[in-house]
Amino acid sequence: MNTVRPFTSNGGSEERVLAGISQAYPGRVGGWLLWARHPPRWSSPERSGAVSFDERNPQLNAVTWRNDEEARAAAVEADRRLAAGEQAPFLGVPLPIKDLTPVAGWPVTFGSRGASETPSKESELVVDALAQAGFVLCARTNTPEFGVITVAENVRHGITRNPWDTERSPGGSSGGAAASVAGGMFPIAHANDGGGSIRIPASYCGLVGLKPSRGRVPRLAQSWLGAVVEGVVARSVADSATVLDAISGPDPAAWYNAPAPARPFAEETDTPPGSLRVGLMAQAPIGIPTDPACTEAARAAAAISEEFVPPFIALTQAGLADYEGVDWSAVEPHIAHQRKVAGELGAYDYALAARTLELISRREVVRWGRDFDVLLTPTSAILPPQAGAVLEAQHAAPDQPNAEVVASVSFTAFGNATGLPAISLPLHWTEAELPVGVQLTGGPWQEAPLISLAAQLEQALPWAERRPSLLATA
Repeated sequence: MNTVRPFTSNGGSEERVLAGISQAYPGRVGGWLLWARHPPRWSSPERSGAVSFDERNPQLNAVTWRNDEEARAAAVEADRRLAAGEQAPFLGVPLPIKDLTPVAGWPVTFGSRGASETPSKESELVVDALAQAGFVLCARTNTPEFGVITVAENVRHGITRNPWDTERSPGGSSGGAAASVAGGMFPIAHANDGGGSIRIPASYCGLVGLKPSRGRVPRLAQSWLGAVVEGVVARSVADSATVLDAISGPDPAAWYNAPAPARPFAEETDTPPGSLRVGLMAQAPIGIPTDPACTEAARAAAAISEEFVPPFIALTQAGLADYEGVDWSAVEPHIAHQRKVAGELGAYDYALAARTLELISRREVVRWGRDFDVLLTPTSAILPPQAGAVLEAQHAAPDQPNAEVVASVSFTAFGNATGLPAISLPLHWTEAELPVGVQLTGGPWQEAPLISLAAQLEQALPWAERRPSLLATA
């Protein structure tokens, strides 16, 4: 198993080298204590006192690789840009990249023993957009192998743990990203979502997880017929909306292009959503039992809305054929099985599955809005599973569907199949202080009213002051 590459220490000079991060996070910055609190422009103030990366990551295993030299150089550049009066929205703010996403000059392992550490030749488009927004890209976060299960667990890098309860998982596939933010190591983290991989970890970790519409954020690799979209996990709706402004835009090469918004998404957080019909669906549509706490979370959120109305994996396997330079003899058993199934999938079968997905998507998009404008559901049908349990079950029965994986995506996969935008909000906590997310799904390319409604819910049911007890020891 690879270990996280440690930062080198150069004593007191770090105060000057990290000036960009120091200005972004006023307070003590040295030895890569990343921040003491958010600057005024950030919508969610961090608790007082610096957070030590080296203290926190061994408890959570959220970050698998760090690039201290490049990050320090980027911090120096951020310092120069700040001194010159530049106003990039996230100038000097540290941000990790998920270990499924190429970054030029960085290794990407996909959480697999079969992947080499050959540096990528080019970055995914969202990486360039995040850098242009001023973020200091400095680390990689853990994922399941090739992102195909809903926990950040793999044999190569190990098990990522949930800051709210380290005996539980933070979810996946962006589990390392969510754990790093909820655990206080970063204020925001890159993530992507092909079936719930932004929203599920956000739900399990008490964060905001916004999945943009298909075609909203340009992407080099159109994975799973465009079902995979780029985004972040963050602490607030405003932070998520501001990042969406930074990474979205037209893409001439894309299969789908979302229309430009009427105004910046960040402005929607101060704009009343107007009259919206909110549909409530508290039980999973595929017959999966829903945990009572998840149902309670959805009903509690619905109780502050004005109007309710009653509403209504072949492509994933085939996507494993897209990876190059992988030693498939070294992958985990469930990945080997899925690749075997993919190899038996003929062109006709793939085309039929793709066509079926397209027809379902078109049907649901056309029907959207007849009875409701926003669909409110639990984000997941279950609470965070025990750490290590899902991976163990996958290894024990690699050719069988995993019940917890299916339950995790039972409310989220619909948004990827249809391309509709969705956001998970931390609106409920159990008696054991586990966060429970509530999902809002909007109409085609309707991030604006979704963000506006989400901001209203954040104000009505605030979560900014909630922190895992783990952070009380920092």
